Amino acid sequence: MPIPATQIAGLANGINGSRQVKPNNLKKLFTKAFRATAVKSIFKSKAKRKPPAEIVRRVRFLLEAVHSLDDNVDPSHFDKMEELDSLLHEVKAMLYGSNECEPAVDACAQLTQEFFRENTFRLIIICLPKLNLEARKDVTRIVANLQRQPVNSRLIASDYLEANSDLMDHLVCGYDDPGLALHYGTMLRECIRHQVVARYVLNSEHMKKFFDHMQIPEFDVAADATATFKELMTRHKSTVAEFLSENYDWFFVEFNAKLLESANYITRRQAIKLLGDILLDRSNSAVMTRYVSSKDNLRILMNLLREASKNIQLDAFHVFKLFVANRNKPTDIVNIIVANRSKLLRFFASFRIDKEDEQFEADKAQVVKEIAELEAKGPLFSGELHKFPGTPTASGELYKLPTTPLSRQVT
Repeated sequence: MPIPATQIAGLANGINGSRQVKPNNLKKLFTKAFRATAVKSIFKSKAKRKPPAEIVRRVRFLLEAVHSLDDNVDPSHFDKMEELDSLLHEVKAMLYGSNECEPAVDACAQLTQEFFRENTFRLIIICLPKLNLEARKDVTRIVANLQRQPVNSRLIASDYLEANSDLMDHLVCGYDDPGLALHYGTMLRECIRHQVVARYVLNSEHMKKFFDHMQIPEFDVAADATATFKELMTRHKSTVAEFLSENYDWFFVEFNAKLLESANYITRRQAIKLLGDILLDRSNSAVMTRYVSSKDNLRILMNLLREASKNIQLDAFHVFKLFVANRNKPTDIVNIIVANRSKLLRFFASFRIDKEDEQFEADKAQVVKEIAELEAKGPLFSGELHKFPGTPTASGELYKLPTTPLSRQVT
């Protein structure tokens, strides 16, 4: 049986007492209450936000606790790990900003100062193996960003790393652990931005390890090590030139045997490209002259010209032309080229690239002219030191690389 409308009204009056609220007044009261709650919530959240320095101090406290855990203890059981993860994510957000806002300069400066003041930077690197994957990603980005953060117009990271160079030992050794290699490799490349750090790594025993790291079976780790090696050998020109002059013998023995003559195609391709970048840099002119005066180096380059890959052939050509351009060629270099003259000339007659490149054609023409005009110095070798193909065997698309005119000949 339906309830009469008058009874429904009576029930409503009973619930609200004797006071009745009109619909319009109810809407106003709701809006007013909502705004008051929202404003209160905003001020409350702002009041709870800690200063950047305080956040870093808390991070340091938690990292010290993580670092003190025994190696046989699962770090995920640490009751404060969730808080640490959250704080690291917050630090990263403060350094990088978001889609809505740019990072605050003052906050970044405070974070940076605090990270380097009480060795939080050291802890965050040392504790990386005990963090979960997402936290490792955040730490990697934090460490990278701190290298670029100026404080009073100075990169204080450079001064800190100069005084704590042993951290670079830790980062380089990270390549021994496939699970950490990419994180530590990224950090290392960012630290190498500082010349003092690059000089330390170049002159350490770690340089010899790179030739092995670049041949690690895990492709992504080997590629990362190669990227770091290239950064070391190309970023700081004067430091690299000094290193190569002092370490020429062992460095190029390793470079030739483990990289240029590697059984791995990717390794050979990256190595010959890097060799060209090194030798064609003006800062390394003395090293280039020494390199192109070696018959063993010439033999390796002529073998690379035989590669089935046109990419390797082209990069090898840019280095081979330096041997030909040398005005003071040693006798054995001249005789090797003369002994292989006919095959070299046949090779270059059919050596083409897919795109028109006037500089490449000019370089090739100059190389052909120089080879054709060479005269043997003394008796030629009874047997050719190198069997050179009559035609290139390469196939595949070429990519255009910068070349250096042969008019800039080695003197």
